[in-house]
Amino acid sequence: MSATFGRPPLWLRVRPYLTGFDAPLAAALLWMVAIGCIVLFSALQDAHVPFDDHLRNLAIGFLVLFVAAQVPPQRLMQIAVPVYTFGVALLIATALFGLVRKGARRWLDLGVTVVQPSEVMKIAVPLMLAWYFQKREGQIRVKDFFIATALLLLPVALIAKQPDLGTALLVLLTGAFVIFFAGLSWRVIALLFALAAASAPVMWHFMHDYQRQRLMMLLDPQSDPLGKGFNIIQSMIAIGSGGVFGQGYLHGTQAHLNFVPESHTDFVFSVLAEEWGLAGNLMLLAAYTFFIVRGLMIAANAPTLFSRLLAASVTLIFFIYAFVNMGMVSGILPVVGVPLPFVSYGGTALITLMLGAGMLFSIAKSKRLVQS
Repeated sequence: MSATFGRPPLWLRVRPYLTGFDAPLAAALLWMVAIGCIVLFSALQDAHVPFDDHLRNLAIGFLVLFVAAQVPPQRLMQIAVPVYTFGVALLIATALFGLVRKGARRWLDLGVTVVQPSEVMKIAVPLMLAWYFQKREGQIRVKDFFIATALLLLPVALIAKQPDLGTALLVLLTGAFVIFFAGLSWRVIALLFALAAASAPVMWHFMHDYQRQRLMMLLDPQSDPLGKGFNIIQSMIAIGSGGVFGQGYLHGTQAHLNFVPESHTDFVFSVLAEEWGLAGNLMLLAAYTFFIVRGLMIAANAPTLFSRLLAASVTLIFFIYAFVNMGMVSGILPVVGVPLPFVSYGGTALITLMLGAGMLFSIAKSKRLVQS
């Protein structure tokens, strides 16, 4: 009937939106999401959180990914400055009028919903910096790196003041990746590391008490086994008890007896390690590795400087998330609120990561369009 009226069938009209997705990247993404669903189904048994909520968040996340994948990099460039400006405005509004929860002012009540503006900056900062260096392509000077650093440090300072040191460091790293890939000299990088190390005693003085305690617990969690060190100790016990093949699905004792805190969010890797053992850990690590390598390949072959910088930065966001979370629950990094990508339960963080993945798909698609 549609052919009679001169319109192509529905599947032909929808096909352009469904094709063009990078198959290896999509396979790695679905691999991680599948593992996340399996682990969270177990972790949520004792968290009094319906598993359907996670499925709802996933549905929203995939919708965001699909929409982002349809936006060409040229359009992403056009919205970079407005998104960054809007994000900074939200951070300033949070500092002035934000909600205070557990001693931190990180949330902003917009009337219809409550948002955490710092999550926006994980995408807005690399977008803005990639746009800036694209505009300066072929004539990047030392002063441009100073300007880019200022654009980066503004939101980082606002987030750190909330206080939210973990998110501030994540935003700092996402922006630093863009600046590095734009051509920052290794000598300058070495100098910055030296300055950071030299300023450590000064930074210690300005840190909050709970931040100092987290660092101290990293060095010796046994100094307060029933207090500040409890989380790390129980998490390491869960990981170690999993052995090679784990204790069995839904049979993790540490997680299901509520010894592991936040077992469905920040410490979900402990549940995976306890129930699936080293074998399960390696399956997840393989998925992350495949996804990150593929993302870097997309970045290397992107047609413009903006696309290359954005794709590389977004890809390394996933690496930082996974590395920090696994290091945190294993006792080799301080405990900070960093979720495990596509595995931890959550709404805002999951949607942010899906948005980043959608941008990768968009850049991969634009590369094929340019080649054709």
